[in-house]
Amino acid sequence: MMVRRTLLAAMLLASGSVLAAQDQPSSTAHSALWPAAKSPAAISSPATERRIRRMIANMTLEQKIGQMIQADISAITPEDLAKYPLGSILAGGNSGPYGDERADAAKWSKLVHEFRAASAKAGAGIPMLFGVDAVHGHSNLPGATIFPHNIGLGAAHDPALIQRIGEVTAIEVSASGIDWTFAPTLAVPQDLRWGRSYEGYAADPALIASYAKAMTVGLQGPLVPGKPLAANRVAATAKHYLADGGTDGGKDQGDALISERELVARHAQGYPASINAGALTVMASFSSWNGAKNHGNKSLLTDVLKGRMGFEGLVVGDWNGHGQIPGCTVTDCAATFNAGLDLAMAPNSWKGLFESTVREAKAGTIPMARIDDAVARILRVKAKLGLLGANPVDRGNPSVVGADAHLAVAREAAAKSLVLLKNNGGVLPLRPGAKVLITGPGADSMAMQAGGWTITWQGTDTTAADYPRGQTIGRAIAAAVKDAGGSAALSADATFADRPDVAVVVYGEQPYAEFQGDMPNIAFRAQAGEKDMLAKLKAQGIKVVSVFLSGRPLFTGAELNLSDAFVAAWLPGTQGQGVADVLVAGKDGKPARGFTGKLPFPWPADAVSPIKEPLFPAGYGLAYGMKASASRFNEDPKVELAPLASDGVYVTLGKVPSPWHISLDPGITARAVDLGAQEDAQQFAWSETGGVGLDGPSVDLMRQLDEEFALKLDGRLDAASGPIEIGMAGASLKVQPAPGPFTLRIPLRCFHEAGANFKAVSSPLRIAGGKGLVLTLRSAAIEGVGQTIPCPAK
Repeated sequence: MMVRRTLLAAMLLASGSVLAAQDQPSSTAHSALWPAAKSPAAISSPATERRIRRMIANMTLEQKIGQMIQADISAITPEDLAKYPLGSILAGGNSGPYGDERADAAKWSKLVHEFRAASAKAGAGIPMLFGVDAVHGHSNLPGATIFPHNIGLGAAHDPALIQRIGEVTAIEVSASGIDWTFAPTLAVPQDLRWGRSYEGYAADPALIASYAKAMTVGLQGPLVPGKPLAANRVAATAKHYLADGGTDGGKDQGDALISERELVARHAQGYPASINAGALTVMASFSSWNGAKNHGNKSLLTDVLKGRMGFEGLVVGDWNGHGQIPGCTVTDCAATFNAGLDLAMAPNSWKGLFESTVREAKAGTIPMARIDDAVARILRVKAKLGLLGANPVDRGNPSVVGADAHLAVAREAAAKSLVLLKNNGGVLPLRPGAKVLITGPGADSMAMQAGGWTITWQGTDTTAADYPRGQTIGRAIAAAVKDAGGSAALSADATFADRPDVAVVVYGEQPYAEFQGDMPNIAFRAQAGEKDMLAKLKAQGIKVVSVFLSGRPLFTGAELNLSDAFVAAWLPGTQGQGVADVLVAGKDGKPARGFTGKLPFPWPADAVSPIKEPLFPAGYGLAYGMKASASRFNEDPKVELAPLASDGVYVTLGKVPSPWHISLDPGITARAVDLGAQEDAQQFAWSETGGVGLDGPSVDLMRQLDEEFALKLDGRLDAASGPIEIGMAGASLKVQPAPGPFTLRIPLRCFHEAGANFKAVSSPLRIAGGKGLVLTLRSAAIEGVGQTIPCPAK
C-alpha cells in the first residue's frame, strides 16, 4: 500500500509540475500539454516505406546530405548537380527562371524540367522537389490568378471558399511544372506592427484551424491510399512553426515571450488541423520562443511536431533561418538537423552547408539515424507527389493559368473580403445614374491592391500590364457605374470638370512584405496630399467614399471623419471587379453582391499596439440596410508619430531620410538637380580628393547579409576622374561606371569579404573619388535580389 501511495504521489507531483510549467517562461515544450494529431495513413504505404528503406541503403552519405539541402534558382544551375546531388530547389520572392522575374508558365516549366532531368542523372537519380511562395495565388507568375491576401480571406469567414482558392492555386502552380508551395500561413498575429500581419487570416485560432484544413485539402486534394497526388495538385506547407505572429513588439523574426499555455492555445491550433488533413510539409519559423530559435528547438520540432502531433512529412527551414541559431552560420549548422529539421533552406549558402554537413556526419556530430530519418521523410513526400515511380507524375500545363473560372473565384473572394465600417446617409451602394469621381493613389494601382509577394518579394513594381486579365479598382468601378447608366471620371489629383455627386477615393498603404513592413506604431501614414484630398472634396459638399487598402487595421480617425462611407478593402488582389460588384448598384438599384465581410482583427481607436480598446471589435462589419450612423471619431494617435526610420534606405529622390545624415569632406559641394523630375537628385562635385558619407545610429544588417541583399545606387556619372570607391560598414570597393546614367548593384557579401562589419553599421554609405569627379545620386538603398551578382573586379 505504501508503495502504491508513493507512486501515486509521484505521479501527481509530476503532473502538477507539468501543469505549472506551462505558465513559466521556458523554451522547452512539454508534449503532453499539446493537442494530439496524426498524419493520415494515406501519406505513405507499406510498399512505399520498403522502397524508401532500399533507396536509403543504397545511397552514399553525400547523396543523403544532398537530399537535406535546398538551394535557390538564382544561385545554382542544373550542371551543379553533377557534383552536388541536392534534392530540392526553390524560387525566392525575387527569383525568376534564367533571371527573368516576369517569366511565363512555359519558361518556369522549362526550368523545372531541366533541373529534374539533371537530378535524375546525378547522384542516386532521385528527382528534385521544387518549391515556391504561392501565398495568394501563383503570385510569382504574371497573368496568374491573384487572390486577396490572407487577412482579406479571414474577413470572408468562408472555409469552403478557402478550399476552392487552394484548388485554383494548385492548378496554376502545377501548370508551371512546380510541385510544392510554401502555404498556408497559419500565423496568429498579435501585434499589428508586424509587417507580415496580412499573411495571417485572423486573430481567432478556431478560424485559422478551419482554414488550415480547407487550404491543405484544396492544395493537395484528399490523400488517397496507394496513390500519388493528382498532377494538378501540389504539396502544402503549414507555416511558420511556431508563433511567428506572437513576437514581442511585432518584430519580424523576433522572440515570442509567452508561456507554453499561450503558445499552445493561441498559436498552435492550425497545425493539428493541417496535419490531420494530410499536409506533406511544415516550415520552421525564423522566430524564437523565450530566447530559443525555433530552427534549433528540438522540443518543438521533434517532441511536439513529430511526436505528439504525429507528423510524418518533412520539416523545412526558412531562408537561411538555421544560421540564426547560436553557434551556427548559414554554411555550418549541425544543430538544426539534430533538433529535427529535415531540409535546410540554404538559398545562396547551399554549397558551404553541404560540405560542412557531410563533414559533421562523418565525424558523428549528426547521428546517421537522424540523417536517415530526414531522408526518409523527404523521399516520402517525393513518393506522394508521384516523383519516385517508373513513370513520374509530370506537371506542366500552362494553358490553364488565368482561366475564366479561376478569375471568377478571385472576383468572388475580393467581394467577400470587403468590410463596411461606415455608411452615413446610405451613400453606398452608388446609385444608378450617379456622377462619380474616382481618385486617390490606389485607384489605378495594381501594386497597391495586390500588395507584397506579387511578382517580386516586396511587390512595389507590379503593374496592370502584369495582369492583363485583371482590372484596377478605379477602372472596375468606372465601368460598373457606366453600365448602370451613370458617368465616371478617373482623376489622379481629384480635379473635375463636371461636379460629381460622389467621390470614391482609393488610398492606403504602399506595398511591402516581411521585414520592410514592420512599423513603430499602427498609425496610417498618409502620403503627401491624401488627407488634403479628402478634406477638399468634403469642403465642397461632395459625398466621400473611402476605399482603404491595407495589410492590417490601422488608426484612421481623421480619414473616417472625412468620409461618408469607409470600406476596409485590405489587399484584394487583381480582380478589382469584385470591389465594384459590392460598391456599385446596377440598373435595378441593387449591387451584384452585398457586404458580408467581418473584421478578422479589431480596428484600432488610436495608434497604440497591441490594441487595448478597439474602435470596432473583431467580427464587426455593416451590411446594406443596417442602421448605423457613426459619430465623430478620435483623431489623437496617443503616441508620438516620429518620422519613419529605415535601416536600408539611405537616399531617396535626392534626399537623405531619418535616421541618416550626410557629411561632405572639404572640397566637395552638393546641389539639388533634376534627373527625372524636379530636384529629384543631388549632384556632388569634387574639387579635391575626398568623399561623401552617410552616418547615423548603429544598426544590425546581418539579416540582409544572410539574405543576399545588395546595395543599389541609382544616378548619373557626369564627369569621371578615375575609379570611384563605394564604401559600406567600414569596407570599400572600387567601381568605374561608364559616363551617363547608371544603376549599380553590389552584393553585401562583397563588402563583407572586404572586411565590413554588418553587425553594427553606423556608416552605411561612402562615395569617394578624386579631383574632377562629378556624380549625381538619386537613390541609394539595400534590396533583395533574385540573381547572383558578381563582386566588382579588384
